[in-house]
Amino acid sequence: MAPPGNRRPGFNRKAQYGLFASYVIALLGAVAGLLMLIVSIADPAGFAGLRSAAAEVTRPISSNLRSVVVGVGNMEEEFAAYINAGSQNAALRRQVEANRTRLIEAEAIRQENIRLRDLLKLTETDQGVVAAGHLISSTPASAARLARLDMGRSEGVSAGMPVRAPEGLVGRVLRAGPNTADVLLLIDEGNIVPVRRTSDNIPGISSGRGDGTVEIRALNAERNPFKPGDVLVTSGIGGLYRSNIPVAIVARREGEKAIAIPLANPSRVELVVVQAPFRPEEAERAGNAAQPPAAP
Repeated sequence: MAPPGNRRPGFNRKAQYGLFASYVIALLGAVAGLLMLIVSIADPAGFAGLRSAAAEVTRPISSNLRSVVVGVGNMEEEFAAYINAGSQNAALRRQVEANRTRLIEAEAIRQENIRLRDLLKLTETDQGVVAAGHLISSTPASAARLARLDMGRSEGVSAGMPVRAPEGLVGRVLRAGPNTADVLLLIDEGNIVPVRRTSDNIPGISSGRGDGTVEIRALNAERNPFKPGDVLVTSGIGGLYRSNIPVAIVARREGEKAIAIPLANPSRVELVVVQAPFRPEEAERAGNAAQPPAAP
């Protein structure tokens, strides 16, 4: 059945008034638009004035609406930034970790360069250097405190040769193979080294304690002359070790002996040189040969 053509809202006066008002508003809008079109064609200058006046009247409304639009846009950006903050923070953390790794590598390279320069200076100034290489392992705790070198008889290394690092004395070669050698460390109980105090040349004897420290005893003193902070070097007495090689620094006194810490820690030392055994008579002959002959 076809719908009736009569669309009157019935007897509801409120609905009738609403429908009539909508018709009136639509008609007025059409008339106003037509008038504006006629004015814009007939009098463009007047139409521009009307447009300016309309802009001034609607400026507060437009300004408030613009603020609302900007606020909504900012809220949308903040919400998107909040959503993306997790992934951004993860990316930043990865970047920080990568930068930290590069900084650690750069510091390691800088320290390695410093050690290489010190070792090069040592090989240039010390005429008794036989070979230079690395400590590739050491015994943390055993009956004998040993370390291993990556060089042996093929480089001229043999048993009894002193081993030192730029920091100080490491020990002496115990046995040598074709390409490796074992070093009896300074901290081993069987390693005895003549030493002297740098401040006043008081002589002493250093012997390892097997626990990472050495024991210092005076030779010609009735009481213990050593005190914390004293620096000890090799004295050159008895051969084998050249004089003035840094050995240890005194940490504390225990009755007639002093406990000192080696300056060349085997757990930290990597680059070392092997020296020929020191012969005082040979050094004396070389010194005499270097002196000019006396005038007649």
